[in-house]
Order: sequence, then structure tokens, then C-alpha cells
Amino acid sequence: MQVTETLADGLKRQFTVKLPAIDIDRKLEAKLTDLSRTVKLPGFRPGKVPMGLLRKRYGASVMGEILDDAVKDSSLRAMADRGLRPATLPKIEVTSFAEGGDLEYTMALELLPEVAPMDFSSLSLEREKAEVTEAAIDEGIARLASQNKKFEPVAKARAAKQGDTLVIDFVGTVDGVEFDGGKATDFPLELGSGRFIPGFEDQLIGVKPGQSRDVKVTFPAEYQAADLAGKDAVFAVTAKELREEVPVSVDDEFAKGFGVEDLAALRAAVRGQLEIDFANASRLKLKRRLLDALAKAHDFVVPEGMVDDEFNTIWAQVKEAEAQGETDEEMAGKTEDERKAEYRGIAERRVRLGLLLAEVGRINNLQVSEDELRRAAFEEARRYPGQEKQVLEYYRKNTQALNSLRAPLLEDKVVDFIVEIASIKDRNVTPEELFQDPDAAQPVEAAAEKPAAKKKAAPKKKAAAKEA
Repeated sequence: MQVTETLADGLKRQFTVKLPAIDIDRKLEAKLTDLSRTVKLPGFRPGKVPMGLLRKRYGASVMGEILDDAVKDSSLRAMADRGLRPATLPKIEVTSFAEGGDLEYTMALELLPEVAPMDFSSLSLEREKAEVTEAAIDEGIARLASQNKKFEPVAKARAAKQGDTLVIDFVGTVDGVEFDGGKATDFPLELGSGRFIPGFEDQLIGVKPGQSRDVKVTFPAEYQAADLAGKDAVFAVTAKELREEVPVSVDDEFAKGFGVEDLAALRAAVRGQLEIDFANASRLKLKRRLLDALAKAHDFVVPEGMVDDEFNTIWAQVKEAEAQGETDEEMAGKTEDERKAEYRGIAERRVRLGLLLAEVGRINNLQVSEDELRRAAFEEARRYPGQEKQVLEYYRKNTQALNSLRAPLLEDKVVDFIVEIASIKDRNVTPEELFQDPDAAQPVEAAAEKPAAKKKAAPKKKAAAKEA
């Protein structure tokens, strides 16, 4: 094998590799010899078919596999001999080959950069902590009560007001024609809930059971159903029943609805959940501060190909979010080129931090055990009640999917390792401060832990058509 380096520019390398014809022929003959043990041709016993006949009959059909194996083996050997650590799969292009001739191809690749982690003991970070108070537990119980509020028919006939639930029939039309999904009967709509498109619920204030009203609305321009987006619609609505909210008694009976014995047990459960929530929020904010500090302290060149891949993933998420009517407030008013430049900066930061954390893990032999990986798969499967077995089977058979669980587990191990070495100062804060969005005080490129598009949008207002 003859290997010639033709490019050495930063992390980029390119080689020309030439395999002698005799090596290709030797591989072909070995493959045909294996084939001869099972192939059946008239007049010949298995294993006795002449090589010349095998070449003529099967040579062309197995040559593709021979070339693939030859390129794979030789490219791996060329990189190993030179101690190269590719960042991504090398790009291979066969430039010359004819039957009986040498095989020549080019191999282009990007190398992983040399990463020199800082002295983590020089890091000084602040960790916010909040105490779970009785007031916080009260608020948690109140949220449970609000989420499980009850409505009963009004005792005395009156007009509907904000906060009531109105049971309605409705039929929606655009230009006098009904559209799919725009019709429902006996639909309970809580007025003021924002479930329907803007203006719909407001027009039902003052309606009494038995009355009908035409509700005129305009679908938002970014509405998910393209055939309705931006169009005027009329909903013929008939009110059938009016229900009002009744106070929820927060007592032992209320607690039993959550599977616990009494109110004291429910308060204990809420405390436990709040402690978990507070700890997770505290760790997330500490992790963000750590990543910010690491990003400032490390500025090595990263492979363009890895940045391209990460940017493409981010941009696809951005476009998908926009298609669903979600927007990034920080990008408002910017051109597409400016937005792409911002997101590419995020991609480069993510890649650099990912390489740094991976190197710290490699140097310190931090690994994810099979037990930890199995637990992660079980936790993921629990998110799909009734489909746990299929989810676990999916991870068992799909190495790439399993690695998607391994990566965040390893990252958390590395973060914990660094935090143990760094100087951490705890600061007590209120729950409101603990859960304050840290992105509000950070530039867009600083949030490596957030979703790519940092989607900030009000809850989507669904049309009546989508609630039916």
C-alpha cells in the first residue's frame, strides 16, 4: 500500500492511497475460493470448480464487495499507522480502478484537535440553593387543587362569565363552507382558558344556556393548518349548559385522590417532589455556569465538519419550530444570514465543549456502566406507558439510539467530576430566584444546555376545530 499526504491544513488532511493490483487480485481469489466451497455448477462438485470459471461467472459480482473491504481496511490502517484521530468519517473517492489494475483513491478527513483541559481547581463557581418551606408546600398543594378543580351546573340561570365552563355545540365555516375538524357537540369550554383561537372565548361571555351566537374569528397567520391560516371564519355556537367552579376542599379526601392516606402524607409527597425539583434546578444552573467558565477558558480550533453537522441539526429544529408557530424572541428583526451566524456560533460552542468534556472523560477514564445504561433505558421506557417492552427492544437492537442515552450520562459524570475539583460557594436564594430563567441575562450563544432555537412562545392558541 502506498500512501501520500497531499494536504495538511490545520485539522484537515488528505491522502492519496494506492493498492497494487496484485493485492486486489489476491483478495478476489480468496473470496472466490470461499465461494467455491458452496457454489454448485453442472459437472463440478462443490470445491472443484476451476478458478478461471469462477472468475468469469462471479468475479464481477463480488468485486464491489472486494473494493469496499479493501478501501475500509486500507484507510483504517493508513490512519492507525500515522496515529490519526478522525473527528468524523473520512470522505473516500475512488479515482482509478480497472480490472487487473491498481486501485487508487483519495481520503479526506478532519482530525480531532489537541485539547488541553484547564486546571479545574482554579474554577470558582456559585451554586444557588433554595429551602423547601411550608409556604412552598402550600403553593404546591394549591397548584394541585387548581389542576383538579371541579365544575358543577349553576343552581340559578345566569349569563356565562370568565372562568365558567360552557358546554357547547359548534360548527365552523370559512366562506360558508364547513372545514374538517371544525365541528363538535357537547364540548366543555372553560372561558378564559385560551384553548381556542384569540377572540373565540371572549365572544361567549354573556351567553345563556339555550342561546345561539355566531362567533367571528380570524385564524392566526402562523396557524398550523395551512389551509386555514389567516382566514376569517364563523362558528355557529349553541350554548347547552353552564357550569361554575366549586371550591375544592383540601382535606384527607382530596389527598386520597392522589393515592396517599391523608393530607399529611400528600404534603410529605409534595415536599419530596419539591426537594427534587429544587435540586435539579440548582444543578442545572451550576452546570450552565460551569460550561460558561469552560467556554471562556478554552479556545481551540474545532473541526468544521462537526460544526456543520451540529449547525444543520440546530437549523432544522429552528425551522420546525417556526413551522409550528414558535419563535425565538432574541432573533426578532434579524435577517436569515444574521440568524444563521448566531446559530453557527452556538453550534461551534457546543462542539468545543463536547470535545473538551469528552477529553476530560477519556483522560480520567470516566465511563458509563452497562447498569447505568440499562437504568436510563428503563427510565426512557417509562415515558411510554403500555409500550415499555417495545421501547426497551428498540434500544437493545439500535446501537445509535443506545449511544444517544450514553452521551448525556457521560457528560453528567464529567460535570460532576469537575465540580468536585472546583471551588463551589453555596448561596441561599428564594424559589423564585432559583427558577428564574438564566438565559434572560445571557447572550444567545451562552446557553449550550438549552434547546437549539431557545423557543420562547406563548402557549399555542388552538382553534375550535382542533379541540373537537
